[in-house]
Amino acid sequence: MLDIQLSTPYSIRELFSQDSFDNSIQTQSIEEKVRLLIIRDLLRIGWEINFKPDRVLITPPVTYDKDVIRSSMQLKRQEIISDNHQWIEQHLNLAKENMADGNLVLESKISPIIEVCETQKQHNIFRIFRYYWSSPYSEYVGRRIKLLIRDDALPNKPLIGIAALGSSIIHIPDRDDWIGWNKKTRTNNLVYAMDAYVLGALPPYNYLLGGKLISYLIASNEVRNIFEEKYNGKVTKISKRVANQLACIFTTSLYGKSSQYNRLNYNSKPLFIPIGNTKGYGTLHLTNETFAAMRELLDVNRIHVTNRFGDGPIWRMRVIRTAADLLNINADFLLRHSFQRGIYVVPLANNFREFLNGIDEKLDNFDYPLSNLVDFWKKRWLFMRKENLKVRDQILRFKPELFDII
Repeated sequence: MLDIQLSTPYSIRELFSQDSFDNSIQTQSIEEKVRLLIIRDLLRIGWEINFKPDRVLITPPVTYDKDVIRSSMQLKRQEIISDNHQWIEQHLNLAKENMADGNLVLESKISPIIEVCETQKQHNIFRIFRYYWSSPYSEYVGRRIKLLIRDDALPNKPLIGIAALGSSIIHIPDRDDWIGWNKKTRTNNLVYAMDAYVLGALPPYNYLLGGKLISYLIASNEVRNIFEEKYNGKVTKISKRVANQLACIFTTSLYGKSSQYNRLNYNSKPLFIPIGNTKGYGTLHLTNETFAAMRELLDVNRIHVTNRFGDGPIWRMRVIRTAADLLNINADFLLRHSFQRGIYVVPLANNFREFLNGIDEKLDNFDYPLSNLVDFWKKRWLFMRKENLKVRDQILRFKPELFDII
């Protein structure tokens, strides 16, 4: 239970039951504003509230249903789009220029090629399409590889989808237990794993289960080779060593069991293996407005939370924790009750577990040629999908000039 004390002498019950519930909190005190914004954000996602004269006691639900998660994601996504609307408007035509007409896609043989983002234009293309996702835009810190997946079977090589790999999150209990890591082996070997933090298809390829295609491609020899070449000879900042072997890739699903990763098999075995759930630590249940107010609170108190590795999720959690501590709010409880995610692993070698535990020094990699994975996807998913009349109609109605982010 979260205990939030308030000092302003008004009816808290009336404040949060009036029509202005969805509006910004107006108060002279920045401390009071942060407290009220936290209460508002938690009420929006179904926390149970017990009103007292000078405080509220709030209890989280046992689980969050999908509608609550979607609503929260949409709210945060709209905040981010609003903050970046000028950049989005300036680059919307760039997105349209890199998309395909539905008529052409239905006739395409679909021949994916992987393009690594290196130029500013490539990064802009990735960024504009990342705003299209229902989950809010966020960045990873540390190692990052952003990929554009194009259809080489069409003249302008339109985008099928995008993907991105980033340094794995330091500690996820279910993941660590499944691998067999203790703190020492995890610290030594986490660098040999990556997280797929973006993985999906764009219209009209998404109607043809292009998301499953992108998921297959992330396991390919070609992606592993991209990682090995990018970090060959490069010394890591923390452990001061060269680490360019990729043992496996982790990803998460916000709604638990993922329709995109479900039943993704290859060579008679699952490609994406469910291994547990995150504990629900995170910041997605708190809006950007609340986070901005927390930063203002810290500024007023001359407290600076450094972000020398970027403004990623770890830094956001540190800001929230520091602000909550300042207000005598249980920071650990507040951060621990975000949304749990299903965890999936994509092993890339027969001995990935032995390698990640320091038993083997060299990986015995699986052989997953991109062309073989694509052929398998076509036979398993694409050809049957193309026969669906509703799907065909959705594809035929898609025109790049009608594409929008909002």
